[in-house]
Amino acid sequence: MSVDTTGATRQAAEVAEEAGRRRTFAVISHPDAGKSTLTEALALHSSAISSAGAVHGKGDRRGVTSDWMEMEQDRGISITSAALRIDYEGRVLNLLDTPGHADFSEDTYRVLSAVDCAIMLLDSAKGLEPQTLKLFDVCRARRMPVITFVNKWDRPGREPLELLDEIEQRIGLRPTPLNWPVGIAGDFRGLVDRRSGEYTKMTRTPGGATKAIEEVVDADRAAELEQDAWVRSQEELELLEALGADFDAESFLAGESSPVLFGAALSNFGVGQLLEAVVGLAPAPSAKPDVKERPRQVEAPFSGQVFKMQANMDKNHRDRMAFVRISSGRFDRGMVLTHAATGRPFATKYTQAVFGADRSTIDTAYPGDVIALVNAQALKVGDTLYEGPKVEFPAIPSFAPEHFVVARAKDAGKYKQFQKGIAQLDAEGVVQVLTSDVRGEQAPVLAAVGPLQFDVVKHRMEQEFRSPIEVSMLEYSVARRTDEASAPILHALSGAEVLKRRNDGELLVLVHNKWRLRVIQRDHPSLLMEPLLAGGVVEDD
Repeated sequence: MSVDTTGATRQAAEVAEEAGRRRTFAVISHPDAGKSTLTEALALHSSAISSAGAVHGKGDRRGVTSDWMEMEQDRGISITSAALRIDYEGRVLNLLDTPGHADFSEDTYRVLSAVDCAIMLLDSAKGLEPQTLKLFDVCRARRMPVITFVNKWDRPGREPLELLDEIEQRIGLRPTPLNWPVGIAGDFRGLVDRRSGEYTKMTRTPGGATKAIEEVVDADRAAELEQDAWVRSQEELELLEALGADFDAESFLAGESSPVLFGAALSNFGVGQLLEAVVGLAPAPSAKPDVKERPRQVEAPFSGQVFKMQANMDKNHRDRMAFVRISSGRFDRGMVLTHAATGRPFATKYTQAVFGADRSTIDTAYPGDVIALVNAQALKVGDTLYEGPKVEFPAIPSFAPEHFVVARAKDAGKYKQFQKGIAQLDAEGVVQVLTSDVRGEQAPVLAAVGPLQFDVVKHRMEQEFRSPIEVSMLEYSVARRTDEASAPILHALSGAEVLKRRNDGELLVLVHNKWRLRVIQRDHPSLLMEPLLAGGVVEDD
C-alpha cells in the first residue's frame, strides 16, 4: 500500500511539474490581419519549422503548414483548426491555430475553451475590427489573459499611441506596451525593449521566409543610426512612462490589462519578442471546474475534454479525429479511459499530434497538451474522457447561427450516404443540424454562423460521402432557445418556426429578422426566447 501511495505521489509531482512547463494559447483576429502568417512565424522562431509560409504561397514561399484542406489552399483562408506543439527554452508551447474567416468563428469559439491565454492580433492600419471584438468578448467572458500583437508595422498604418487609446476606449483593456517601434508604420526600423532599454535594429531577409536579421545596439548608436525616428520614439516612451503604462502581472492574469508588442509577421520582425512574452507571461494550466463547479486539480487522475472533431483528414484512411485538451493527470498512449456521456470504455491505442497535414504519434502528454484520438466514432464536441472516479466538464455552448438552409440529397438513391454525411458533419460541429416532424429527416435545416460553412458542407458531402446535395436558403436570421410550453405558440406565428437541434435536443425558434423578433417579444412577453452564445449581437441597430 505504501508503495502505491509513494508511486501516486511521485506521479502527481511529475504531473504538476510538467503542467507548469506548459503554455497553451490561441491567436484571435479579424480576417486578413495575418493570423496564419503569425502562426508560421512563431513556429519558425522556435525552430519548429525551417521556413515560414504565406497564406498564398508566392515565389519560393510555400503555403502555410496549418492550411491543409484543399479549400483552404484554393481560397487562401483558414477553415479548420490546427494544433502545434513547440518545445522552446524549457517550455512546451501548445499553439492552437484557428479559422480566421468570420464565417468559421464557431470553431474559434470552441478552441478558446481549450486555451489558457490568447494573442489578440491587430492590423496596424485597421486596429480593432468586428471579428476581433466578437472573439475578445469570449475571452472577456472567461476572464482570459490577452497579449496584444500589433502586426504589419512594415506597412503604412496608424500612430501607435492612437492604437493604444482605441484598445482602452473600445474594449476597456488597459494596454501596457512591452516594446515600442522605432519608425512610423511603413518605415519600421526596429524595437526598443521598455524594460531593458535595448534597441534591436532589424533587417528583413529576402522574401521574409527566414528569421529577420537582428542587431542589438546601445542608445548612442541607435540615435546615430535612426536620427529623427529615434528622437520621436524616445518622446513617446517618456509619455508612456508618465502615464504609468507599465506591465502588471496581476491585472494581466485577471484579464484587465494587456501587454502590447509591435512587429511584422510576414517579415518576421518582432516575432521573437512575442514568443518570449508568451513563455514568460502566459499562465500555466490550472484547476478546471467540473459540471458541479468543483475544481479539478491538474494533479488529479486523467481527464480531458473534446473541443474539436475533424473527419477524413487523411484521404487514404478516411478517419475521424477527436481533439482533446488535457485538463488533469498524465496521458499514456494505450490507456483505457471512460466516456462520461455513456459510461463506456474508450481505448486510446492510436493517438497523434496534428498540425495541418503533418502527424506524429504521442506516447505521453500532460495538462495543457492537445492530443488527437484517431477513429473516435463515439465522441462528439464537449464530451469528457476520464480515468478513475467520474468527472464531467460543462458542455461547450453552441454559437448563435445566423444563416439557415434546407439540405436535400440530389440523388434519392444515396439517401443512406446523405444521412451518414449530415450526421458526421453535425458531430464535428461543421454546422448545426435542425429537424422537425413537419420537414422530416430527408430535408434537415442546416444552421451556420456564416454562409461559407455551407460551401464546406457541399464540398465534403460530394467528395467524402459521395452524396451531392442541393441547398435552398431560408429567410431566417435570428435563432433563440425556447421550451416545450412556448414552442407550439411560437411555431404558429408568422415569420417564425420551431425546430429541434439534433446534437443536444434543444428547441430553437427561428425568426425572420430582429424586428420581427422584437414584435413577438412585445406581443408575447411570457414566451421563452432566450439568446444563445453571442446571440444578442443581431439585436444591435
